[in-house]
Amino acid sequence: MKRTWGAIGLVSLALILGACGPGATTETKNPEKKGDQADLIVWEDKDKKSGIEEAVKAFEKEENVTIKLMEKAYGNQLEDLRLDGPAGTGADVITIPSDQIGTAITEGLLHELTVDSDEQSKFTEAAMKSQIVDKKVYGLPKAVETQILFYNKELIGENELPKTTDEWLALSKKMTAEKSEQYGLLALWDQVYYAQGVMTPFGGYIFGEDKDGNYDPDQLGIDAEGEIKGADYIQTFYKENVFPSGLIGDQGINVLDSLFTEGKAAAVISGPWNLEPYKKAGIDYGVKELPLLPNGKHMSSFIGVKSYNVSSYSKNPELAEKFVKFITDEKNSKVRYEQTQEVPALKSLAEDKSVMENPSTVAIAEQSKYAELTPGITAMNSVWDPTNAALQTIATNKATPSDALKQAATQIKESIAATKN
Repeated sequence: MKRTWGAIGLVSLALILGACGPGATTETKNPEKKGDQADLIVWEDKDKKSGIEEAVKAFEKEENVTIKLMEKAYGNQLEDLRLDGPAGTGADVITIPSDQIGTAITEGLLHELTVDSDEQSKFTEAAMKSQIVDKKVYGLPKAVETQILFYNKELIGENELPKTTDEWLALSKKMTAEKSEQYGLLALWDQVYYAQGVMTPFGGYIFGEDKDGNYDPDQLGIDAEGEIKGADYIQTFYKENVFPSGLIGDQGINVLDSLFTEGKAAAVISGPWNLEPYKKAGIDYGVKELPLLPNGKHMSSFIGVKSYNVSSYSKNPELAEKFVKFITDEKNSKVRYEQTQEVPALKSLAEDKSVMENPSTVAIAEQSKYAELTPGITAMNSVWDPTNAALQTIATNKATPSDALKQAATQIKESIAATKN
């Protein structure tokens, strides 16, 4: 059994965008305070401080406190907290992806928040659910993101877009045959984060669920029939040579981005983190939900929730919690969206004109109907590398999907068992 979002209404789906990347440091201080001592240290994502600077100043004035605001890649903040927290130099408030919540709680890195049901109900159900473990709240949703299709309008018009992956495969073969270094659809299907969008609609799943609807690490589905069918279909694209060889491995994401920004790919599957970079590259692009698969089902995708969380090492946890609630309220969330295009998962903004007129938001809302939450349990840490390695052997035709995924499943089970000992 897998967790899907098909039943979630448009209100829950329309609030989806995000971004990530490595970053630098800036600082905001209350002029009434003297010295360099800060009451709170806040780690924001790279290139996102502009979205909360005014709110930080307002909070400083309202509470008569000083906040040190720093930019760090949100995917690396937990790693930094492991080192800086015990040393007393870590942040009081961090922003992390929801698939790290389970690990963070297991390691005792997050402070439990007091958030009543009324406060929780302000957020979309799935986004809020990602912050709750064993009925305890460990953060408030900042934004959500999922994958979409970017297409180059100079190479293909919206009315010409293939509706199925089979049609994309045919178009890709035609484009590569007609012109050297010209591609149709490109995707990073040698990585489970992207490939699962193909495998889930074939009946695949990563973890099953227990009777309470929680992910069960003992119900691993990596080598299940649906995963193998999906991987077999993925292998077809590589066998047909419609993907360049450099698209495989750690540098694949750089190759995909470069080919699209150089006008050499008609379309790519990526996420909202590329909305601004592709725009800055001068590409006149459009966005759509992902296409249909041969079995008539929509491609799926992972949805990730970005959140604000309080460090368990914070010397001012009550103040930090108050800041988290302040920074995620309707007023400050809307300002952050307008500045960064990170759309918060607040129900009250679902029908906001500035949100619903954004084509990217509409596209991602549509795609989210077919998406699933990225598993946030600790066991997921054991899944990424073995499954990626298996998909890369499949992409390079060095193993059958069945053999590669069965080997990955064995490694994952051993890794999960080892963490229990």
